[in-house]
Amino acid sequence: MFMDLDALSDIIVLKHVGHGLTVVTAGVDRIELAHPLTEICDLEYSGMVTYAAGGSSVEISCKVARARDEGEPSRPEDLLLTCIFTMVALDPVTRKPVAIPRLVCETPDEEYLFQAGAARSLERRTERKTSLLEVAPDDEESALIHRIWLQQLKYRDRSHPLRQPPNVLAMSRTQLATAAIMQPQYRNRHQTMIFGGYHLKQTFELAFCCAASFAHARPTFVSADPCAFRSPVPVGSVLYLTATVVYTDPAVVEDDEAQDKINKDGGDSESPALTRVHVRVDSKVREMEHGTARVTGQFHYTFTVPKDVRVLPNTYEEYMKYMDARRRVRAGAKSHRSLPVAGRDGPNLTE
Repeated sequence: MFMDLDALSDIIVLKHVGHGLTVVTAGVDRIELAHPLTEICDLEYSGMVTYAAGGSSVEISCKVARARDEGEPSRPEDLLLTCIFTMVALDPVTRKPVAIPRLVCETPDEEYLFQAGAARSLERRTERKTSLLEVAPDDEESALIHRIWLQQLKYRDRSHPLRQPPNVLAMSRTQLATAAIMQPQYRNRHQTMIFGGYHLKQTFELAFCCAASFAHARPTFVSADPCAFRSPVPVGSVLYLTATVVYTDPAVVEDDEAQDKINKDGGDSESPALTRVHVRVDSKVREMEHGTARVTGQFHYTFTVPKDVRVLPNTYEEYMKYMDARRRVRAGAKSHRSLPVAGRDGPNLTE
């Protein structure tokens, strides 16, 4: 499905810019599951350009819904998944970004979609300035880090009666990694680079396996956070993916009540909780001719599992991954952001 949506976005962009430019996937905004697919049925993919401000990038809003017979009206529960792709136009010779025609809004609905895209663009710039790579954790986060560290000291102190519950697992023990040669059949339209949808598919499948290995239960996909493709993946290169469970919600020692429950039953209660598991996938590529590896992106997926399980960071790097994921989960829950597509809270999309 991710591959189909990426391919659809490429077709839509070409209708906007023409066929004289090279178009590549630059990033994916939040992918959200609206309703689970519980039956075998035909699917309808649709999308449109919703934001292009005259720069080199353009946003395409897409959705996947159950297909209805001709003349049969769609229902809100038919909507399965929504997402937004960001595409960038490049000069086919110089490979440098070129300007994309500005989107003209002719109706209030189109203006609504355009302003939503502008708000997302501003939000992304703000998040980059306040990321943990730019600024230190705030006071609340620093206090939480200290509290988790103190809890670990109790677990390791042989004279202390408290022991690490069996449902709490160190972050370093949750990792899964793969390496694969990028074959020509996975290339994009421009022949030399791997199709972004295939890259996204590989990261999702590894994240699913990582969540399943961590919880020993079947995960249910909830959403994917915004991600950016930082470097292209050439045909013939080796793609390295590492998936890690970096956050669980409710999280370890977020509050006294939650910690008391963990210490009391170790997650073995008769009615296990439904836990959100946040998985981060780090992606790197290395070409055969030299040993230099380049970061191609970081991908963040959220699943739910029908068990009470927790992840525990130990090193400073793991604490930063934990806090970054915690910010992402809280931001998504706070805004409960729904993409402006049919069946949600905005105007319709047309093919």
